[in-house]
Amino acid sequence: MPNPQLSILVVDDTKFSSAVIGHALSQAGYTDIRFASSAMAALAMHEERAASVMVADWLMPEMDGLQLTTRIRQRDEQTNHYTYVMLLTAREGDNVLGEAFDRGVDDFISKSAMSEQLLPRIYAADRITQLINRLLDENQMLASNNALLEEHNLIDSHTALGNRRYLLQRLDDALQRVESRGGYCTVVVLGLQNLADMTTRFGEAVQQELLKATARRLQQLVRPMDVIARVDAGVFAVCTVGDNEDECKPNSFRRLHDGLNLKAFKTSEGYLSLRAGMALCTLGRNDPKITAEKLLQKVEQHLEQAYATNLITEVRIPQLV
Repeated sequence: MPNPQLSILVVDDTKFSSAVIGHALSQAGYTDIRFASSAMAALAMHEERAASVMVADWLMPEMDGLQLTTRIRQRDEQTNHYTYVMLLTAREGDNVLGEAFDRGVDDFISKSAMSEQLLPRIYAADRITQLINRLLDENQMLASNNALLEEHNLIDSHTALGNRRYLLQRLDDALQRVESRGGYCTVVVLGLQNLADMTTRFGEAVQQELLKATARRLQQLVRPMDVIARVDAGVFAVCTVGDNEDECKPNSFRRLHDGLNLKAFKTSEGYLSLRAGMALCTLGRNDPKITAEKLLQKVEQHLEQAYATNLITEVRIPQLV
């Protein structure tokens, strides 16, 4: 059965197409349906009141469906909300659809089969958005509760990630595991080079927005078993363990570097771009022994080189001892 209160935003520059979609949704029992004739109008409506499901035409003037999806995802990052994005398309081919999925699109409806596909896809979207947004709410509550545990000095109150002490504990565990069982341990340090400048220009509130958005984005980019923490004012660190040395090469972590540098963050002051530097070091069982504290410090010392070169800086074993 449809959920009449499901918030649906239809984005199409063709009035006839919007009317057809609106009629089908209304006949199915949906009552919260809004219409936008352009992507910019849709963004304004979504910012005023977030939609749960967005049905948008892929091809629109000024801003197409993929660009709109990118903006919606940035808005979702800021508001701890998930919008299910469904594009109407006549385009075919795995490459085209693959690119769209990479950009954050959730589903497609073929225009030639819209009458058969629309309602079943909306029903599925309703279930998925309810689940994801409930999990986001629960995660937010958990983050709030975690922040109350700051007196134990393991949680960073600004991002609800682990703090430096937490990272060092987990890094020490990882180094001991590698020593006893083999494999490789990698510590990655990411510094936000221009965070201080952003704070000076826009204030502490925007700084907090950027830190939280960075934390959320990194959580989306790391693997499930990776440990992520905020270890200094504008510095994050990731600890990961792998069985294969190839999994610990710098290119294996490029997604973190690119994820922070190539996509702006939506803030109350508009879209702001961060410049992130990244340094990392990988140790195996046969490498010289080093404490977690010293390893983290050594990698942090190479952030300036990463800032200067705009490249991922790999710290070699001889540089540690």
